[in-house]
Amino acid sequence: MFSRIFKISKPASSAEYWEGRYKTGGNSGAGSYNELAEFKAEILNKAFAEYGIKQVTEFGCGDGHQLSKLEINSYIGLDVSETAIKKCTELFHSDPHKSFFLYQSAAFSDHHHLFQSDAAISLDVLFHLVEYPVFEKYLLDLFSSARRLVIIYGADLDYLPGTPHEYYRKFTGYISLNFPEWRLEKVVKNIYPSKSPEDREGSLCDFYFYTRK
Repeated sequence: MFSRIFKISKPASSAEYWEGRYKTGGNSGAGSYNELAEFKAEILNKAFAEYGIKQVTEFGCGDGHQLSKLEINSYIGLDVSETAIKKCTELFHSDPHKSFFLYQSAAFSDHHHLFQSDAAISLDVLFHLVEYPVFEKYLLDLFSSARRLVIIYGADLDYLPGTPHEYYRKFTGYISLNFPEWRLEKVVKNIYPSKSPEDREGSLCDFYFYTRK
């Protein structure tokens, strides 16, 4: 009886959740659509121009809707969902400047810097990494893939909501401790903020820009 209950109640891994979501027709979520998508695109496109970014690696490209609004010369998209990667491959099949790959943190080792770009970006991903070892390895891969700039769009707070696919952690402290060669250059606040962690109308996320010291 206990084993049956455990199997039913045990939450899916972050990778399993997103593959299941995309496979059943779901999308990347509200944060990648409508006014939030426009806001993120405006900030990112302005940053690409300001920092002279020509190539970007994104860890968590999702269904490609947010990507369709970005102005970047060369792009590498990684995601844990095979369905999402297939969708992006089909969506951008005629664009020779965009490539997509399946990402598995435990099987990702890039000593030859094949995935390294001018900038590495993470949008609405960190709070979906419910497993702490996955969270740690993801950040290691993210910062290792950036030559000049890391952009994180995330919620820097400790909060555990009732949903099984979300776990908010204060990542700025973790980054300052574990990636001392990087500094937090600036924070761009969200113009559509949530009023509380339970408020789903806006977003708890802001932009965090990291540059090499």
